Amino acid sequence: MSDDTKLNQLLKEIDQKKAKIDQARPLPKIIVDKLSEYFTVEWTYTSNAIEGNSLSRVETLAVLKDGITIGGKPLKDHLEAINHKKAIDYVNEIFTKVEPITQKDVKYIHSIVLRDINDKYAGRYRDVEVIIVGSKHAPPQPNKVPELMLDFSRWIVDKQERLDLHPVEFAALAHFELVKIHPFIDGNGRTSRLLMNLILMKYGYPIAVIDCEKEPRTKYYNAIRQADEGNNLPFITLVAEYVNQTADKYVGSIPPK
Repeated sequence: MSDDTKLNQLLKEIDQKKAKIDQARPLPKIIVDKLSEYFTVEWTYTSNAIEGNSLSRVETLAVLKDGITIGGKPLKDHLEAINHKKAIDYVNEIFTKVEPITQKDVKYIHSIVLRDINDKYAGRYRDVEVIIVGSKHAPPQPNKVPELMLDFSRWIVDKQERLDLHPVEFAALAHFELVKIHPFIDGNGRTSRLLMNLILMKYGYPIAVIDCEKEPRTKYYNAIRQADEGNNLPFITLVAEYVNQTADKYVGSIPPK
């Protein structure tokens, strides 16, 4: 099976499952609340763990749900969990707005991600060079970032107006392009995944929760590397696979008639 065929089949599966979910709406509140809590914890835990956060899944739940401080764990790790939850809350607030997503939204999401961790750069583009550890990709010089982000913002608006990409493809490419620019001194990965899921939610699609375990994390980084080299199909397919997994969770939660 070719990569194109695999992606097309995945997108077809996702659309079929989305139709089932849409047909079952409104889901009972207890189911919606349970799914929301589950994915908030999973999304927060995995996205932070990918970046090196030491909180376990259970510890992340304790911090978010009960406000517990985990002994022996850095304050920064607690703040990252709390901030990510607040960023998800913000995404939940704005995904239904009529106005298109722009760089203003991206900067505000980032400001939440770095709040009380690095207030100097929270929501601000970097003014220094950065190196991505483990990657050959060299992010653009800081003086190029504002112009590149303006172009990126225009691209996002254009894609929202033209609707010439499947929402899953659009979300994956937005994630990749933002990581490629690497506009912030820190928090680029988390902000990119938040933007990706904001786009998916805006079009009524399930979110993608990237697995943080060693093997899938390596696969994720390899897919980004391939996109850096000009082949974005593996990365789009990977995102589609995760969206498909989330869709399965929702379909499995639909109560029988």
